[in-house]
Amino acid sequence: MSMAVVKTFAGQGVWAPEVAVEVHLANGLPAFQLVGMAETSVKEARERVRSALINSGFEFPAKRITVNLAPADIPKHGGRFDLPIAVGILVASGYLPDTCLYDIAFVGELGLNGEIKSVGGLIPILMASAKEGLPLIFPGVNDLDAAIVSGAIRYPAFDLLSVYEHLAATKPLKKGVPFTLPDLPDHVLGWDDIIGQAQAKRALTIAAAGAHNLLMVGPQGTGKSLLASRLLSLLPPMSEEEALEVAAIVSVKGDAIVASQFTTRPMRTPHHTCSAVALTGGGSQIVPGEVSLAHHGVLFLDELPEFGRKALEVLREPLETGDVHISRASGSATYPANFQLIAAMNPSPTGDIDDNRLTPQQQLNYLNRLSGPLLDRIDIQVEVPRLENYDLTPPINNSDDSIHHAIEQVLVARAIQLERQGKPNAHVNGGELAALCQLSQQDLAFLQAAAKQLNLSMRVFHRTLKVARTLADLDAETKVNRQHLSEALGYRALDTLIKQLSTH
Repeated sequence: MSMAVVKTFAGQGVWAPEVAVEVHLANGLPAFQLVGMAETSVKEARERVRSALINSGFEFPAKRITVNLAPADIPKHGGRFDLPIAVGILVASGYLPDTCLYDIAFVGELGLNGEIKSVGGLIPILMASAKEGLPLIFPGVNDLDAAIVSGAIRYPAFDLLSVYEHLAATKPLKKGVPFTLPDLPDHVLGWDDIIGQAQAKRALTIAAAGAHNLLMVGPQGTGKSLLASRLLSLLPPMSEEEALEVAAIVSVKGDAIVASQFTTRPMRTPHHTCSAVALTGGGSQIVPGEVSLAHHGVLFLDELPEFGRKALEVLREPLETGDVHISRASGSATYPANFQLIAAMNPSPTGDIDDNRLTPQQQLNYLNRLSGPLLDRIDIQVEVPRLENYDLTPPINNSDDSIHHAIEQVLVARAIQLERQGKPNAHVNGGELAALCQLSQQDLAFLQAAAKQLNLSMRVFHRTLKVARTLADLDAETKVNRQHLSEALGYRALDTLIKQLSTH
């Protein structure tokens, strides 16, 4: 047969659309033509495939070879199409029957000696093959990472000859080893070694329980960064579905996947010199940025006002929608970015507003680096004050650390939210709040009067209600009452500070 069609997958963001590799051999002067919106790295496959076939003991056909990657409107890049092209040539040349291509897909880059090399973005490919029920032959060196996609039928292969023997039914490939979820670590970072700061610890518990965004404001050295580092200990582990979404993003980025931390939520801590493109993603071949790498996890921004204005403003869309859409001349991609923002900042560029080194107007100019729309998207703003006494941290027994009680509270509150509405309170729509909060007329009037007095935007009004709903969940209350509303209204520390400076 002079024609073969091989199934494989392209890469488009965190998705892997199916691609048909059509190989046709025709009489005429020997040539190798590759079409179908293929980039230079894909077109170079003809040299790799030719050498791999010859060095694996096959005769390269001296014919006019045309390879089409369909559909042609999907950009193709990288070496992942080498193996399906080589298999297509083997079938079209008569080395293999075309029936061997039924219900199976291939992906892999070929070395000149026929070795199958690793490819990037393998997790989305495995997820797509599992969804379609297609067995996948892929680079054996990727099998440890590939094992986390438990629903995929995997055949890891290390060279082209072993793939040929599998398809010829002379020496079948062994299926990939099954993956077992790792045990959760017993040791968690406690917070009793951080002296005081009870309000900040309370705010962290609320943020973890409802997936709320949090901003900590206070002088240098008061423990803001230390407190933020404890948030991962409070958060519940990811479900397998969430963990696969995170692994797919890491795979597309090209970073290593640590199987032992498969269900541990990611925490990204970019430096304040980070650019807007590094935060959102981009490049000639669009790769995910920090906001996507923090998907289902935490994005911690220390020294928040020191980030560039453009970098901060690009956070507004993902904070609202949970994804980021990147458009470049080379194409476009949409990456999920459903992260929890934790930020820390000093109230003044000198560190403290009480050091008398700057005027109130200079301090206000510093705080004005943060736009109102960005601050509106932060549910909780809490002050982390300087301690009055210089106490030494007493010896701490981690097993007795009070963070364990907070973890239990968070797990119970999250379970209540998932049973009630199927998502954390921070992700509830504004239209759902009335039914979820069940406010009395008196409490609603109180909240409306307070919102008018504080000049809250409608977005902050809704977010305050979401925080109050989380407070009620922590107290195991079915209805939100005035106590919860009052505490939620109190978590606007930066707004209060800005108003104080504006009156000077």
